Amino acid sequence: MDKKIVVWAALTVATLLMTGCTQRADADAPPERQPPALLGQSKPSEAPSAADPEAAATAAYARWGLKPFRTPPPPPKVKPENRQPGGQVPVISDIETTEKIVFITIDDGAEKDPEFVRMMNDLKIPVTMFLTDSAIRTDYGYFGKLAAQGHGVANHTLSHPNLRTLGPEAQRREICGQQQKLKQQYGEAPRLFRPPYGNWNEATRTAAGTCGVDAIVLWRESMQIKNMQYQRGDKKLHPGDIILAHFRGPAELKGTTMTKMTANMLRHIQDQGFTVARLEDYV
Repeated sequence: MDKKIVVWAALTVATLLMTGCTQRADADAPPERQPPALLGQSKPSEAPSAADPEAAATAAYARWGLKPFRTPPPPPKVKPENRQPGGQVPVISDIETTEKIVFITIDDGAEKDPEFVRMMNDLKIPVTMFLTDSAIRTDYGYFGKLAAQGHGVANHTLSHPNLRTLGPEAQRREICGQQQKLKQQYGEAPRLFRPPYGNWNEATRTAAGTCGVDAIVLWRESMQIKNMQYQRGDKKLHPGDIILAHFRGPAELKGTTMTKMTANMLRHIQDQGFTVARLEDYV
């Protein structure tokens, strides 16, 4: 019997030692590593929410006190305004179309409000920027951010002179020089040009053509602080109208910010039943 007791005790001790080692090993082992969740991936307990682009757009517009614009129609397969090979550069103030669309253009570049960059990123409304080097050279990167959003970059001369007062070669230096500057900064030479103050002559057309410009772009309406100025007697927008605005801040807008001026302009457009299209798709 003593022999059996000794054998039993030995077996018990061995079992306890094995069990203790196993438990200690389990306790010391690091927890099993899980693969990291991908960015935006839902946890197993979370049901992924359905994407709602319409609600997102409504919220984005609401931040600026606006309602979303309707989506513009697809652009035509053939652009209504095309410079013919070897032909004169066309001068346009509007685009021939029956669609209720207008085009927003913004000139110069003196004001560089970061809130305007955020506004354009929220609203996804296309604009074309006619930039003057003397106004933008202090911060080329500001307009690069807007260009990266998809907004058009166009030519508004090197120093904003009245081109009618300059000879042909001086006009060419102003236009071609800015073509080179903008290509250097933003990667592509513009196709569109706007003469400062809207002043041009036949020497301007010739110079623009030699600099690679496809169209001289004027306007039908200009946006002021709260109201829009119309060239036509009926004082209303027409399909295809080109609207002029400026990069201006409170000093030029009597205390109004550029974002508030832009919001006022967009309300004028929307109240008349229009939406905004991209000028470069039509010229």
